[in-house]
Amino acid sequence: NMTSKYFKNQWNSEIFELKAELNNEKKEKRKEAVKKVIAAMTVGKDVSSLFPDVVNCMQTDNLELKKLVYLYLMNYAKSQPDMAIMAVNSFVKDCEDPNPLIRALAVRTMGCIRVDKITEYLCEPLRKCLKDEDPYVRKTAAVCVAKLHDINAQMVEDQGFLDSLRDLIADSNPMVVANAVAALSEISESHPNSNLLDLNPQNINKLLTALNECTEWGQIFILDCLSNYNPKDEREAQSICERVTPRLSHANSAVVLSAVKVLMKFLELLPKDTDYYNTLLKKLSPPLVTLLSGEPEVQYVALRNINLIVQKRPEILKQEIKVFFVKYNDPIYVKLEKLDIMIRLASHANIAQVLAELKEYATEVDVDFVRKAVRAIGRCAIKVEQSAERCVSTLLDLIQTKVNYVVQEAIVVIRDIFRKYPNKYESIIATLCENLDSLDEPDARAAMIWIVGEYAERIDNADELLESFLEGFHDESTQVQLTLLTAIVKLFLKKPSETQELVQQVLSLATQDSDNPDLRDRGYIYWRLLSTDPVTAKEVVLSEKPLISEETDLIEPTLLDELICHIGSLASVYHKPPNAFVEGSHGIHRKHLPIQHGSIDTGESPVSAGPAASIDQPQVIPSQGDLLGDLLNLDLGPPVNVPQGSSMQIGAVDLLGGGLDSLVRRMYREHSFLWFVKVWLPAVKAKGLEISGTFSRRQGHMYMDMSFINKALQHMTDFAIQFNKNSFGVIPTTPLAMHTPLMPSQSIDISLPLNTIGPVMKMDPLNNLQVAVKNNIDVFYFSTLIPLSVFFVEDGKMERQVFLATWKDIPNENELQYQIKECHLNADTVSGKLQNNNIYTIAKRNVEGQDMLYQSLKLTNGIWILAELRIQPGNPNYTVNARSKEIDRLQNAFDIVQNIFKDILHP
Repeated sequence: NMTSKYFKNQWNSEIFELKAELNNEKKEKRKEAVKKVIAAMTVGKDVSSLFPDVVNCMQTDNLELKKLVYLYLMNYAKSQPDMAIMAVNSFVKDCEDPNPLIRALAVRTMGCIRVDKITEYLCEPLRKCLKDEDPYVRKTAAVCVAKLHDINAQMVEDQGFLDSLRDLIADSNPMVVANAVAALSEISESHPNSNLLDLNPQNINKLLTALNECTEWGQIFILDCLSNYNPKDEREAQSICERVTPRLSHANSAVVLSAVKVLMKFLELLPKDTDYYNTLLKKLSPPLVTLLSGEPEVQYVALRNINLIVQKRPEILKQEIKVFFVKYNDPIYVKLEKLDIMIRLASHANIAQVLAELKEYATEVDVDFVRKAVRAIGRCAIKVEQSAERCVSTLLDLIQTKVNYVVQEAIVVIRDIFRKYPNKYESIIATLCENLDSLDEPDARAAMIWIVGEYAERIDNADELLESFLEGFHDESTQVQLTLLTAIVKLFLKKPSETQELVQQVLSLATQDSDNPDLRDRGYIYWRLLSTDPVTAKEVVLSEKPLISEETDLIEPTLLDELICHIGSLASVYHKPPNAFVEGSHGIHRKHLPIQHGSIDTGESPVSAGPAASIDQPQVIPSQGDLLGDLLNLDLGPPVNVPQGSSMQIGAVDLLGGGLDSLVRRMYREHSFLWFVKVWLPAVKAKGLEISGTFSRRQGHMYMDMSFINKALQHMTDFAIQFNKNSFGVIPTTPLAMHTPLMPSQSIDISLPLNTIGPVMKMDPLNNLQVAVKNNIDVFYFSTLIPLSVFFVEDGKMERQVFLATWKDIPNENELQYQIKECHLNADTVSGKLQNNNIYTIAKRNVEGQDMLYQSLKLTNGIWILAELRIQPGNPNYTVNARSKEIDRLQNAFDIVQNIFKDILHP
């Protein structure tokens, strides 16, 4: 009953008048006074001096007055802890009040008063409320335990409140169960490795029973808890799915998404050839479609989640593409998401409908939407080969409209079509060249330059076209400059006699007149190639391009699996794992989809065992601009004029990997494995800065241990480090921590923590890492090989049955056999040494006097490698058979693993 009269500016009453009213004998007067105090507090006035008088008003049977007093207490208890202790007796008394509403109100307020002095007095009242006869009080007390744990975790554990919470999971009231689950889930976030919820079949059954009867938010808590459970077999998974499926028809969209999350996780455990599996896929479709009839904000959240679901299981919505057609009144953010999903669902069966829609969208008035629609037409051409010709025809029609931004987007996507279907649609190049003068955006100009350079032999005036771009070379963006440099070098290699002057001009502009280190470095590479070995230059620059993939914006599979586990949360909207945007002291437990049990019959012959059915993830090829020259984009300060000769030594040699033969090695032992300290960047190539280092894995984390030595005559400051995209997504967790200048002859040791949540690009060799280090003098590049064992994670031990099924699931052509010679260790010692390096022995058996060890290891990107090690007594040569499903993604990883086995096992 707080009305506007309490908030009017005519606040003439003084504090002493309020004090008198608060001590009035009449209850109504006291209630009015407290309302005035709360009103003053709400508009920011300091009424803390009235604390003892307001606390005295707690002794009342009036529920409304008690609520107001508790509200005041929560606000001022932290600033007046000594005074707040006065209220303890009242709390204790209210916790035993006959009215359950007052008991619940007291325990709720207790949890909100974050004062250490008070919490210890509140343990006994809380313990009583957890066992209160009224379910409303019990459910409120359950939440209070979580709040108390946040204030003093040790006290909650010592007082046995966690056990009381676990007991509440078996409570007869569903809301009590839901709140107990919510509280335990909240607490477990600060203890990622603990098993506070103790999920077992009995408890899961209790949760499923409560699921049908509690409120919608209680259902969400329970469903989120269920999603963290790993059923012991497919039968249990199916049983849970059957009981969760009715939640898909709930009116609350959050309940629907939580149910979808549970079902998406448990689908991993169900055999794909069963009727129930296909029925469940069909049941998932209608609720997702229904979410798109809500408010635009709800639609957007639903679409972001559907985007993940479609990438994981496109078959769920493959028949529902029409619901993603854009409506005229959709907000732009909804339109763009629908467009993205439409392309993911495009197939030969529906491509005609999709193209008709996209062509319509390309005539809309919203520029951003039109651009994305044009790009979508190009993606359709790349994804559905049968539609490519129709897509190209549609793009040419759009180019004829002469709408500037449409023309420019069309040229960008046509370049991608050329990369997907070389020597097929080049007849349209003449039409593209007609629009050359209208291009003013960097992407479009770079695309047109790439087309001219790539097909220079088919364009009579290619040299004139590229020369026209060269006139304003220094005014172009870096992207255009880099593309123009490469295009002119291509042209020179195809028509050397006609374009010698042009190539000298562009190389001079790039190396002598440019302040951009990326451009200079690429220029020096080309200059060196052309001047030393033109034949090799032709092989490198004009080499056959890899075909671009149909989906270059797919989320990396292991990240996608993790995001599926977070459906319905912010992570599924941002498309980032929680630890990428949540800050705080609580450790975040990374979630993964469960592994299917018993997918292969154990009696099946290893020879006949084939790969498990799975949706093939296309190989992601980097876009044309992703070259080593684009490694670092940092502010370099004032331009540095570097003579041509010295720049070639600094830039070109490092970029090409030179100088690796003169590495200086120091060694130290960690867990029986030899880590090498190498000089990564010699001082002669980095203007006096020497960087040496190694990589290590400690307590489950990766580190880059470096020594920076200043061998120059001037001090060095402003250090920064950046990695290029790499096979494992390795990036620094924190910036380079060098807060003091590096003085001449001084050295500083840095241990840089690393993680693997960065962008991924396949490298050759697989463990290659390209690094750029910046300081106040210049930017320096080097590359190094990360020991693959740094990526061996601690949870790499497979269950025996899973190991057997996986081994049979891997085809024989994915196996490599090699020998480790002159090794004189017995099987137990070998097993111990390997386990110290996260290579785990799953089983050991003796066959005809020969010891057989079966090992598994897991990389940070989720790839498993399985091995069989044979040890024959008296024979110093061991035989290793290694297998992996991801042989195409691992490239030369087996060679590296072979070397690791050798290094670990040789004493």
